[in-house]
Amino acid sequence: MSLLNKLAGTREHLANPATVKEKVLNSVEGVTRWVEKHGFRAYDPGDGDLSFLRYLTLNSHFPKRLLTASVLRAPFHIRPWIGIRPHTSTKGMGYMGWGYVKMYSRTRSEGYRRQADYCFDWLMNNRSPGWEQFCWGNNFSFSTRAGTIPKYTPTIVWSSLIALAFLEACEVLEDQEYFKVAASTADWVMRLPRERTSRGDCLSYVPFGQSSIHNSNMLGAALLARVALRTNDDGVLEVARNAMAYSCARQNSDGSWYYGEAIRYHWIDNFHTGYNLDCLKKYIDSSGDREFEPNLKLGLQYFKENFFEEDGRPKYYHDKAMPTDIQCAAQSIDTLAFFSEIDPECLELSAKVAWWTINNMQSPDGHFYYRDIGWKKVRTPMFHWGQATMFKALAHLLIKVDANVSGLSRSVSYETVRAGI
Repeated sequence: MSLLNKLAGTREHLANPATVKEKVLNSVEGVTRWVEKHGFRAYDPGDGDLSFLRYLTLNSHFPKRLLTASVLRAPFHIRPWIGIRPHTSTKGMGYMGWGYVKMYSRTRSEGYRRQADYCFDWLMNNRSPGWEQFCWGNNFSFSTRAGTIPKYTPTIVWSSLIALAFLEACEVLEDQEYFKVAASTADWVMRLPRERTSRGDCLSYVPFGQSSIHNSNMLGAALLARVALRTNDDGVLEVARNAMAYSCARQNSDGSWYYGEAIRYHWIDNFHTGYNLDCLKKYIDSSGDREFEPNLKLGLQYFKENFFEEDGRPKYYHDKAMPTDIQCAAQSIDTLAFFSEIDPECLELSAKVAWWTINNMQSPDGHFYYRDIGWKKVRTPMFHWGQATMFKALAHLLIKVDANVSGLSRSVSYETVRAGI
């Protein structure tokens, strides 16, 4: 289906920026009320190791992986029955802090600033133990086909995303201590193992061995480039460039990326593609290096054309819609909002995904559902995977709509003319 057809429908709503703003703002207020009421605690898709059933795995990888996968895919809210209590996650606090910063930049409300500071203070006090630098991981062991990441082990994904939130907080809140945290995390990234090849180097997902994954590699590169912009450190920037060279050299000819190059990682999904695009744009914006702009343009076109249905529902895979996952929705809204300044189609598509998600995946109490698996909506309230990521994405969209007061209506009018309507 062409992008033109995807942007058709619901135009009556999207053509009015005030209607979009009201819808999104009400959603933002609902989800923040829910998170704050619940003390910044909920669940995580991968938190099966927090169950008392972990003792039955005898610390063996396959049973641990089976437990993680079973809890992650459970169609019913089984966590309270197997001893998993609501908990606070580092990535959730990072995204909440990021969202509060965006809302503060939009409103200059001291309430948003206080909440942002609360999140970042919490993160500084809850870094991964045993590391000199600021870095973060899960508060539970996480077992997948790739192996087990032990509890509290920092990952480049968690650490880079949180550090990028600290960087934006430094810029908006004008607090230089936040830059010191991000710079410390960049130092941690610089010490990670790397896969060195003739077509670039891949930063490892984890610190205890080489694990080459595209979105984690590009997240690390984006952080390094953003920090190098302020420190003028050519060595850090060179590591970032080599990391981007690795992933861009392995981009598929249609603009997509596999999750990783190993055969077991040969799938193409929505939110990891969004990460890749965000990070590549951050790298280009920070470094001024235009070598990878063709990769960016090709990847963005692929993203727009392959991950959305006609009504705005975000697809999970490029060739498969289900399950409808809240992380795909959040990252879609966020990435499209980020690119709207250079691609007018992105603003309308971001708003359309937000409109669909709010109508179909948000509870009347304000929290977002985890998944729609076709025959059932899984309403389990996740913290970072849903509440925090949606909060940050919707706050980002609000800023872009503010900056383009007539941008949605202009986009609608342009496409209407093209369609001959």
